[in-house]
Amino acid sequence: MVRALSAFLEFCHLVRRSVINERTLDAIDDALHHFHQERVIFETSQVCSASHLSPPRQHSMVHYRLLIEQFGAPNGLCSSITESKHIKAVKEPYCRSNRYNTIGQMLLSNQRLDKLAAARVDFVARSMLNGTLLPDHLQDSMAQDAHDEDDDEGVVEGLRYVGEVRLAKHACNFFSL
Repeated sequence: MVRALSAFLEFCHLVRRSVINERTLDAIDDALHHFHQERVIFETSQVCSASHLSPPRQHSMVHYRLLIEQFGAPNGLCSSITESKHIKAVKEPYCRSNRYNTIGQMLLSNQRLDKLAAARVDFVARSMLNGTLLPDHLQDSMAQDAHDEDDDEGVVEGLRYVGEVRLAKHACNFFSL
């Protein structure tokens, strides 16, 4: 087990180098070969079943040499960007869904968010989002408040909106309609 882990760590150490030459690629192949030879101990000692010995991450190690030759050293490669995109594209839309036909709701939600983002880019390009929507008297009072604030915190940059809520004049029972 120690030899298997040692070969795996050697592989990880080699592929994280900033500069990878032909000798390093040969050492990567050698470490990978030793890892595959030694990992059998996990199955024979019943630490892990055969079906769990080759998860996708272990399989992807086989493709490292070719990918390094094609795209260069993967030093600094990080999967956190895909995790953050997963949160925005999958987790948040799932939480907004009502859990019925979730895939369709999630796809529709992502499609609408993409359209809103595209519209925003278009509006900015047309100078339609310049300025603020606040009335002049509120802009003046907010500017005065911002000037009076302590300099430690500062003014938060970005657009400001004044919300307006109008309630119905008469009560209505939607269930009797």
